[in-house]
Amino acid sequence: MQLKEKIPVNIYRPKEPLTSQCLTNEELVQPGGEGTVRHITFDLAGSDFHYLEGQSLGIIPEGTDENGRLHKLRLYSIASTRHGDQGDDKTVSLCVRQLEYNHPETGERVYGVCSSYLNQLQPGAPVKITGPVGKEMLLPDDPEANVIMIATGTGIAPFRAYLWRLFQEKHPDYQFKGNAWLFFGVPYTANILYKEQLEALATQFSDQFQLTYAISREQQNPQGGKMYIQHRIAEQADALWELIQNDKTHTYICGLKGMEGGIDDGMSVAAQKHGVDWIEYRKALKKAGRWHVETY
Repeated sequence: MQLKEKIPVNIYRPKEPLTSQCLTNEELVQPGGEGTVRHITFDLAGSDFHYLEGQSLGIIPEGTDENGRLHKLRLYSIASTRHGDQGDDKTVSLCVRQLEYNHPETGERVYGVCSSYLNQLQPGAPVKITGPVGKEMLLPDDPEANVIMIATGTGIAPFRAYLWRLFQEKHPDYQFKGNAWLFFGVPYTANILYKEQLEALATQFSDQFQLTYAISREQQNPQGGKMYIQHRIAEQADALWELIQNDKTHTYICGLKGMEGGIDDGMSVAAQKHGVDWIEYRKALKKAGRWHVETY
């Protein structure tokens, strides 16, 4: 956990949000991919809003619901480091998927209120921000820590922030000396968010950073089915087990709720080889502050 500095929480609350403005709004899904995901950057200049990697912020969408009430805020994981994408401490970024699904009763296509609002936001438009919030997903202070990251879809958001802090930025008081391993599950290659940036880091820092994809619609698992994140975990379970034995290793999971079960299945096989009950071991990791989960 972060120990050296105070963790900022709820600097701006729903009743008194920060009125910021959109600076950029860019599509992340490449042609041929599924759905739409936007990288959106907001202006923090002149505000008191500051945050740490792994935290979230709230967005209050404009307008009212069918009952005439103001829309409730939605929380999103922050996708930038504390210094922002420009490195000047004046911005914060999100990675937002357009939520859309068929209504279970009517069959009508339904679009998420806040994700639609954010996806359509134009540069220069005002936006109400709350937060930051969250202490579960903070990086350890120890520069020699190992960081295992397991993401699906927009669960990549906090891990983008981690990787930029660990490798991209230069800090006079912090130089990462550990190892980082990202498992990233997506349906198509075109859905690998931040693909060029991730692969550039993996190439430049190949001695410290390992990148493993699970591309469900394009790759097959050993049984001939779709390749999901749990299959990659199962493939690498022995190596992960060895890494997790190190007291300096932290594991982070972010993405759709339900992904934890597959991870448990893969790790159970490796743990059993050593006569260890994985579920009990995972509980001990959680208690020690080395197992971090944020799913939605």
